[in-house]
Amino acid sequence: MPVLSCPEQLTIQHRNSHDSCRTGRSGNKNFLHKDGPLRVLVVDDELGIREGCRRTLAAHDFQVEVAENGPAGLASLREGHFDVLLVDAMMPGMSGLDVLQHARKIAPDLICILITGYATVELAVQAMREGAQDFIAKPFTSELLLRVINRELERQHLKREAERAVLLEEQNRELSRVTAEMTKLAAIESRFMLTMVHVLRAPVAVLQNSLQLIRKGYVPDEGQPAFLERSEQRAGELLTVLDDVLLLSQLKQDLHKHRTETVSVAGVLETVAAGLAEEADERQIELCVEIADSPALVAQTEHIRALWLNLLSNALRYTPAGGRITIQLNAEENRRTINGSVADTGIGIATEEISRIFEEFYRTDAARAMQETGTGLGLPIVQQIVAMYGGTIELESAVNQGSTFRFVLPASAKP
Repeated sequence: MPVLSCPEQLTIQHRNSHDSCRTGRSGNKNFLHKDGPLRVLVVDDELGIREGCRRTLAAHDFQVEVAENGPAGLASLREGHFDVLLVDAMMPGMSGLDVLQHARKIAPDLICILITGYATVELAVQAMREGAQDFIAKPFTSELLLRVINRELERQHLKREAERAVLLEEQNRELSRVTAEMTKLAAIESRFMLTMVHVLRAPVAVLQNSLQLIRKGYVPDEGQPAFLERSEQRAGELLTVLDDVLLLSQLKQDLHKHRTETVSVAGVLETVAAGLAEEADERQIELCVEIADSPALVAQTEHIRALWLNLLSNALRYTPAGGRITIQLNAEENRRTINGSVADTGIGIATEEISRIFEEFYRTDAARAMQETGTGLGLPIVQQIVAMYGGTIELESAVNQGSTFRFVLPASAKP
């Protein structure tokens, strides 16, 4: 069988290998590059090897370039794309192993095959370390050359298919996650819309009913002020719901992120507490504010105000007459964290309901029984604000024993 080893053997009889390699399972027809034929670079100081490889591979639809030494071969690699590198192990000047080392840096995905007249285990190990996938011992036949190249192309093809399968699997997992998230968001949106309709329907119905009674003359003149007052209250409730929905939407979208200032958390607390003091007195609820420090936070005043207002209003709403609300504020860890808490002696929350207390529009049965009106958005707003500023919030509560909300904010946090 003809071999490739010296200039005298440039004319190669391929026998039946041509047809088998073109149409068989090992033929490179299955590995055509998307931009054209696969390109092979042959680097060998023997003219016979270079030209023998060129003729053999060109006859099987490979595009072949040759170089007579290492520097010339590396120059060709830098100038154009190649799929396979055939390089002689022993060449004057730069060895094949040196070429392999540089070739890997130029083209990491290049298939590298070492040609050697001294096939030893040590050489094979060293070649693999430098990035060679295989080696061919001189002298070799055209059939062996094609078989080794096609075997490495097949391995590369299988490797890429495996990588593609892994990528597809990851994409499928991500698609499943996104689909599940979209389904969840759709359910939340649907629940949100249904709850909004339910929450808004009551005050709108009262307004409509009151106006109809007055318009049709069923309400005497002396009774109209009471009807109008009730209508005004319902209108106020309606505006409160809309304001809370708008604020929560803005917090989720972080619409105020560019409007920041240094806010006195204690100053905002004092203002909010003073605004609720009259209501607390009327309901005979003791309001105790304990400020140990006056920490400042880079934030937006309306956010900090909404944080305190919703926590205090929630405590005031669900604490019976004669109860007590204690608000505490301090800074810890060299003023790096801001700690706040609101504790009441109110109706409390059952253990099984604590996990849902920050859900939008959620109100416990006990809360509904004590207060007919309420949006169920106050605590979700609080949670959103705390999360926006990188903080945490927790709740301790027991039925008929009261609730305590505690939050921690990083003093240097920005939304």
